[in-house]
Amino acid sequence: MLRNKVIFALCVMSLFIGKVAENAYAGEFNEVLSIGDKAPVWENLPGTDGKKHSLADLKDKPVVVLVFTCLSCPTAVDYEERINALAKQHSGSDSKVAVIAVCVNRIEADRLPKLEARVKDKGLSFVYLYDESQKIAKDFGAIFTPEFYVFDQDRKLVYMGAMDDNTDPRMVKQNFVDVAISAAQKGDKPKVTETLARGCRVRYARERK
Repeated sequence: MLRNKVIFALCVMSLFIGKVAENAYAGEFNEVLSIGDKAPVWENLPGTDGKKHSLADLKDKPVVVLVFTCLSCPTAVDYEERINALAKQHSGSDSKVAVIAVCVNRIEADRLPKLEARVKDKGLSFVYLYDESQKIAKDFGAIFTPEFYVFDQDRKLVYMGAMDDNTDPRMVKQNFVDVAISAAQKGDKPKVTETLARGCRVRYARERK
């Protein structure tokens, strides 16, 4: 009887330690990635430029900024100009920063043809990637649109979360993404490494069990 109780106690302790270890490797607001993790790999995602895109294509860019966004979310639309300004700031073949926008929502308003039309009509400086499988969003643990991830030259995560501290551009006092980019370019870490993104939830397809 005593032996059985000891075994049971050890099992419970093992499960508890495992849970603690699991949480230790997750971000404060992200259940999949934590700061310092390597960038999840994506391959051959179609873009609004008619090309296929992979993480490997960015090997010459010391800093990569990836944002999950869409057209159907009012908050994401509100941030479109700020994302575009960021892309313009780092445009050009000699730029050391890549700005990548990704949409994974499967509703008609967010599918690739709609993204292509939006980029053309608005003259956006960034390319939208589209992943109907939604795998890239799951690999990143993305929850909201927009949600930003900044990776350094070693493709280690240095920041994730909101772009800045206020949805109203007139009220912004701190741009977390800009600070993270500057830190990554210097080989440093930003003071703020994670925030809670604001916006609509990613429209993950319901999985049948």
